[in-house]
Amino acid sequence: MTNTVPQGAAMLLEFIREAEVGSSGRASYDVIYGHNQGGLAKPLTAMTVAQVLAAQKGWSKAHGSSAAGAYQFMRATLAGLLKEVAWLRGDHRFDAALQDRLALHLLNRRGLAAFLAGEIGRAEFARRLAMEWASLPVLTDSKGSRQRVRRGQSYYAGDGQNRALVRPERLEGVLGAALAASKQLGEANREIEAAPVAPVRTRKPVSRSGRFWTWLLTAGGTILTALKELNLVALDWRVQLAILAAIIGFAVYAIWSMPAVRDALGLTR
Repeated sequence: MTNTVPQGAAMLLEFIREAEVGSSGRASYDVIYGHNQGGLAKPLTAMTVAQVLAAQKGWSKAHGSSAAGAYQFMRATLAGLLKEVAWLRGDHRFDAALQDRLALHLLNRRGLAAFLAGEIGRAEFARRLAMEWASLPVLTDSKGSRQRVRRGQSYYAGDGQNRALVRPERLEGVLGAALAASKQLGEANREIEAAPVAPVRTRKPVSRSGRFWTWLLTAGGTILTALKELNLVALDWRVQLAILAAIIGFAVYAIWSMPAVRDALGLTR
């Protein structure tokens, strides 16, 4: 399962894989109806969508159903997705990632967003899921594909082929967990959005810092004034150097301590 699948949806997809083929691991993506994948020339996940569709033509007669992959895509369903999903092409490999994306599309088509938003209840969403995946039960007595079905039965009960493979309590539990996970994620996102953002303090470039130029001109002016007023040329050369060093050192320290200068030199943390 890719990280881009929301947690609630990922929980539902894992549950559906297990219900449809008996496991939710990597091998589930290579399963065809009746676990007859051993007779394939190559693994299902190594085939393209077009190759799967071509092979499915004979599976209904040979195995009784064309269901393929971890989510048991029927040939009519897969052919419909090829027309409906804009990004899907026949040369795409029918690997685990693609099967997850297509199953998520089916979840969304059956009303996942409406369920997570509280617009439809568990019973209605479960009925819609049972219409897509025959192994899932309905949660309330309702009209099925061929007859009136009771809680816990497949939507397709009575067709002589399909039956629910999980108890309704399990489906209710997974739907509740998916709903809770979605709410927690929504609350976390709202907290992040509501958190105050500290303002970013930007510093002026050294060339635009008034303090820098003030200190630089002051230092230069001080040196010139000292040369004039103190008549340094009349003093011993060592005294001249000491006085100039002190003046220049003070100016350099003042400029060096400026944030703009330290930023420019990469000395700030």
